[in-house]
Amino acid sequence: MRSRWERLILIAVVLVFPIMDRNAYHIDVLVTAGLFMILALGLNVIVGYAGILNLGYAALYAVGAYTYALLNLHAGFPFWPGLACAGVSAALFAMLLTLPALRLSGDYLAIVTLGAGEIVRIALNNFDSWTGGPNGLLGIAHPTLGWGDWTFNFGVKSAPYYFLILALLAILVFFLRRLSDSRLGRAWLALREDELAAVSMGINPMWAKCSAFAVGGFIAGLAGAIFAAKQGTVSPDSFDFIVSVMVLAMVVLGGLGNLWGALLGAFALSLLPELLRGFDVYRMLLFGLAMILMMLFRPQGILPEMRNVERRMRNINR
Repeated sequence: MRSRWERLILIAVVLVFPIMDRNAYHIDVLVTAGLFMILALGLNVIVGYAGILNLGYAALYAVGAYTYALLNLHAGFPFWPGLACAGVSAALFAMLLTLPALRLSGDYLAIVTLGAGEIVRIALNNFDSWTGGPNGLLGIAHPTLGWGDWTFNFGVKSAPYYFLILALLAILVFFLRRLSDSRLGRAWLALREDELAAVSMGINPMWAKCSAFAVGGFIAGLAGAIFAAKQGTVSPDSFDFIVSVMVLAMVVLGGLGNLWGALLGAFALSLLPELLRGFDVYRMLLFGLAMILMMLFRPQGILPEMRNVERRMRNINR
């Protein structure tokens, strides 16, 4: 009962925060944190559930952002159908990425994803006629909501995006929790623990890897579309290798394979640099030191997966 009340109080605080705190900067920081939380959920499917190390996740994020930007600027697509198209295009691109790398695993597959991420960034920089090159694309439409004669434009204010991201996070958590307990989710976990054993049990590794990349890519595409709509502009600099490393660090810090851990890790690593901003020169030094200490004293993450906790308890009891 106590846990239920704590959850209700937390949900109420999250919902009314933009009303309690009118500071636009604070809300904007939370919107950025929310985008990273969405990305962490997607990467957690690939790395945490399926055990596939992906060092080019920012490429899927970029595909989603540029898909919506191009559809909006050249075909007049509004945000909501553009959001769906961004997710689908990123999922398809992720599946295409796995096809030449299905026979690889471990470090070799990670290098392929790293190379793919850099190829996408370089391509976005050089296809000036489509992507605008290093200058990017400008004038991307913001989301709108309308009923009859009434229309609400999200504009550049952060509060509407805060609630949009909050709603999307709730939907993703709902589906990913059920997906992890489904036949597909169990196939991912089997693939992560021992691919040879999974194959011997009748699991198709091609299907498992492609589906994990597709789900993770779809989620990254959604985040990319929201990012493009909020900023009103996209450029290749927003999707460099550092973004992939940061999202991976968030998933590892929170706890691989733990849905809530991925959310907590993304939230913590998004806010920590802002909380340390007052230290100026030493901000990133303290940020790196905090990461090192965390990995030394709690390598399983803030919220380790329950399977890992049970395994450790059995080892202790022995």
